[in-house]
Amino acid sequence: MKLNDRNLRTPSRILMALPIAALAFSLAACGGAVERPSAEEVSDGLQKVLEDQGMGDTLTEPVILCLSEALVDSEVSNESLDAIAKGDSSAQTDEDEGALVQKTITDAAQDCATAE
Repeated sequence: MKLNDRNLRTPSRILMALPIAALAFSLAACGGAVERPSAEEVSDGLQKVLEDQGMGDTLTEPVILCLSEALVDSEVSNESLDAIAKGDSSAQTDEDEGALVQKTITDAAQDCATAE
């Protein structure tokens, strides 16, 4: 039964963390051309943001990496991904970019729940 309980909680944990992650990711550094960071770099930054929000143990490393891969494979700008990879939640962006980050994370959440 424990396995089933864990499987039911995983999507809930992802959905609980999504607003915080999306808010933190509603950012983009302004400036010159930036190389697209790797999923591993984005994953490290996402983990830092979650830890800074007191939610470091909310998502597992495989789930965070899965969400990061979805972000890197999306149309989210290199600047936003770079800010995420740096765990920089102080930069601001326009609403469209923030909405794209949030949609990408939300759309990937169900698939990433099985990344355990």
